[in-house]
Amino acid sequence: MTRPGRAIVLACAMMMAGHGARRPSDAIRLYAASADPLADFERALTARPDDLRAGNDYRMAVIQGHQYDRAIAFFQDLVTAHPSAANAHLNFGFAYVDKIPVAGAITQVILANNALGEFTTAVTLQPSWIAYYTRGNSYLFWPKIFNRTRLGIDDLKEALKIQKADRKRAHHVRVYVALGDGYWKMDQTADAIDTWRAGLAEFPDAAALKARLDAHGSQLKAILDDAYDPANRVDTNLQALWTDH
Repeated sequence: MTRPGRAIVLACAMMMAGHGARRPSDAIRLYAASADPLADFERALTARPDDLRAGNDYRMAVIQGHQYDRAIAFFQDLVTAHPSAANAHLNFGFAYVDKIPVAGAITQVILANNALGEFTTAVTLQPSWIAYYTRGNSYLFWPKIFNRTRLGIDDLKEALKIQKADRKRAHHVRVYVALGDGYWKMDQTADAIDTWRAGLAEFPDAAALKARLDAHGSQLKAILDDAYDPANRVDTNLQALWTDH
């Protein structure tokens, strides 16, 4: 692992200090002394397979170290040993997504399909906001010919219902962006605009919503094409789930 990559791993270790370590200094010392920091994350997840935050921190370290295949193999073993751990399946799906930008075109399709399977398992086991949003958003990356956009809209509507029953959080804006995108992909332009406007009413500083509402024709198409280009890395960092208020 490169020195910068290791630095990120250690930073993640510091964030993980609250996940069971008695004292943060002990956790930091443990990770700093480790010859293989990823192994320490893996041991922590093996002990707590359904820990969404620990799994997220592990994946962020994996991305920095470009250890995608290692993470995929680890999560495969984890969900095999703990098939009912919804968050393990969710992180497993994200591990596939994390590898997509560095894979070839055919492999990208395989990775995306594998990710979708894990997201579906997560929804089935624990139909939460993050599970519905994640699967719904992932459907939007598929070309229209696969007829999955409508499924994405349905999932995003479920996520919208869940967040409306909760207090408003900053990351909830993502549902308005994605749901509007789904409508646009289905040529339901009026529904797309209404959804983006509804989102902007709740989140007036949302740059993604402003950009979509200000753009027209080929300019709007370019924005959405870029947003769902498999060559671009998807931000799979779930940190906002714990920091947004």
